Amino acid sequence: MSINKYEVFMKVVEQGSLTKAADLLGFTQSGVSHMIKSLEIELGFALLLRGRSGIKLTANGEQMLKPIREILNWNEQLKQVVSSIHGLEAGTIRIGTFTSVSVHWLPGMIKQFQKEYPTIEIKLMEGDYQEIESWIEEGQIDCGFISIPTRGTFEVIPLKKDRMLAILPLDHPLSELTYMPLAKLENEPFIISSEGSDYDVRRVLDHASIKPNIKFSLGDDFAIIAMVENGLGVSILPELVLQGRDHKVCVMELEERSYRSLGIAVQSMKNASPSARRFVNYVQQWLENWEQ
Repeated sequence: MSINKYEVFMKVVEQGSLTKAADLLGFTQSGVSHMIKSLEIELGFALLLRGRSGIKLTANGEQMLKPIREILNWNEQLKQVVSSIHGLEAGTIRIGTFTSVSVHWLPGMIKQFQKEYPTIEIKLMEGDYQEIESWIEEGQIDCGFISIPTRGTFEVIPLKKDRMLAILPLDHPLSELTYMPLAKLENEPFIISSEGSDYDVRRVLDHASIKPNIKFSLGDDFAIIAMVENGLGVSILPELVLQGRDHKVCVMELEERSYRSLGIAVQSMKNASPSARRFVNYVQQWLENWEQ
């Protein structure tokens, strides 16, 4: 069976469309359809259901998804090892990330990394903590930035402790305090990150036995800030989110200091591809210089 057919199959599944997969792969739609049909004949069963709403996996296709993804991951590792033997640094790294890391860390990291390793391709997948952990478990990404502790059994390299800070409208009466007592927030309209991104805030509130009066739940950190700017409530966000921008909010340290712990996770450093191991090690070095 051809690796190329597996790659075409995975691209069709990712895109949910033969046409979109063909465009991305540089093939004709009929060419992609022929390769899928050929793979199904080799396997002896259908992988995809084709309908007006697009492409869906059959029950057998669902079972084949994980082993095919693992074969492609190991094939990528094999190519990287061969390149390494020839004295080349090449390969593809798939990285899971979330907004604050994407904005404040990744641009500088990637710029410097690609200067040193120009033949290593980087692909980014942005999501919330829960999605990133799932992608690592499923082998969809090689490594991912996460908040510690994780809900999965990964190999995690701690990177940085990031302060959790309260944000209030500029004219809020509590903005005159030196520190923000969490108990004072209990009766305030609270704006929280959506499920999957709310672990850090929930830990802070649960530790203080605070049940917030949640008015809005949003998936975008900067949307939360905009809501607070307009007097629609208060919130708690990590310091990294608030850095580098002139937000029209009052930023206050919590009376009981709280942090989120950021890390980068892989299924296993031992089994990670050479390029992924190289990137994980580089991230640690980059952050040491960034904090100086």
